[in-house]
Amino acid sequence: MRLTRIFVTDPLTPGAEVRLSASAASHVSKVLRLKEGAPLIVFDGTGGEHRSEITRVAGSNVHVALKEFMPGAPESALKLTLVQGVSRGERMDWTLQKATELGVSAIVPVLTARSVVRLDERQSLAKREHWQAVVVSACEQCGRTRVPGIAPPVRLRDYLATSKKEGLRLALSPVAQGSLAGLASVPQKLELLIGPEGGLDDNEHLIAEQAGYLPVRLGPRVLRTETASVVALSVLQALWGDLQ
Repeated sequence: MRLTRIFVTDPLTPGAEVRLSASAASHVSKVLRLKEGAPLIVFDGTGGEHRSEITRVAGSNVHVALKEFMPGAPESALKLTLVQGVSRGERMDWTLQKATELGVSAIVPVLTARSVVRLDERQSLAKREHWQAVVVSACEQCGRTRVPGIAPPVRLRDYLATSKKEGLRLALSPVAQGSLAGLASVPQKLELLIGPEGGLDDNEHLIAEQAGYLPVRLGPRVLRTETASVVALSVLQALWGDLQ
């Protein structure tokens, strides 16, 4: 039987006892209805995980004793950063969840000319916290022991002006001449830029190319933004990563 996996923010040491966060404790005690003595897997997102046992359940207080440390599944050798145009509501959540399951290393949410979503400073902070929780939940489900970081939402133009090119940069475009699967090879570091609903506009494609992004297409059909991310990441991991 597959054990429940729980993420904790504090660094973990074998033999220690930790108290779960309120949300994790509620999930364990009220949703899963686990009792004292029940086994768990606990991880802190830095690599590896701990076989653990619930030692105390008292309302919102759940304590867990850390037992055996295990290295966990290795990360993909392909270090993928997803630069994702912010889409609306559950569509963005779904994109981040699947990107995490598909092994991205980092996520940069960008606001573009065609972004339906508009965020002020307070909303950006709240959204980032929500998206990080989505990513953590995806890691708990899929078995990853390292949690992808989510950068603060930023305008695409500002990101392109300030970020440094490391490895290969690709931007999805339905009118690009070259295809993603047609690439001969890719380096171990790669950035993938995908627009929101409606895609990137012509000027954004231009400044992305000026920032070193190579335009590529996925195929003959125009895909929704959430579909495009899943397909593109799957192709990259299948050809050069760990989906083999």
